This record gives sequence, C-alpha cells and structure tokens, in this order.
Amino acid sequence: MAAVGVANFGSSLVGWLPFIGMATGIISHYTGFLIIGIGYGLMMLFNLVTLPVEFDASNRAKRVLGEMGFIGTDEEMAGVRKTLDAAGWTYVAAFVTSLAWTLYYLLPLLTGGRSRD
Repeated sequence: MAAVGVANFGSSLVGWLPFIGMATGIISHYTGFLIIGIGYGLMMLFNLVTLPVEFDASNRAKRVLGEMGFIGTDEEMAGVRKTLDAAGWTYVAAFVTSLAWTLYYLLPLLTGGRSRD
C-alpha cells in the first residue's frame, strides 16, 4: 500500500515538474522529456508488478466468497467471476497505457527525434 502512495506522488511529479522546468528554461526539452519518459517507465514497471498480485487477489476472492456461502447460485458465481475478472483487466489496461506513454516520450529521444519534412 505504501508503494501506491509513492506511485501516485511520482505520477504527479512526472506530470508537472518537467513541463514547468521546460517552460521556465531551467531544463532543456530533451532532459524534460527524458525525465517524463523515465517516470512513466517506472510507473509501467509498478503496473507490471501489480498484475499478478491483482489476479491472485481476484482468484482468492472468488474462492473465499464461494467457501463462505455468500454465493448461492451458479448465476451469482458467474456475476462475481465477471466482475472480479473485469477488475483484474483494469490493471492490464493501466499497464498498457503506461507502456504507451513511456514509448511516446522515450522513442523520439532514442531514435534521434522526429524528422521535419
């Protein structure tokens, strides 16, 4: 849970500080985008690490709900299964989104920038 707070704080910093630095001229655009790309890369790694944890938690919740008798019918179990699977897939979506942002900011820097035709 402590890592979630750090990740949220880091997300805020990555979103604003480099842009403020670039706007004021304190840091160059290359350095600013590099900082943003690295920040999104770290968030991507955090999202990747939480994927198995989330899917394991969903599987345990399904099992525990069934064992404790909170789910009475197969129809209820199907609804629980769909809901918890959807919750797990939100973490996959977060990972894919952070991967896309990382590539968006780092690829132009790694490939020499965009050509101007």
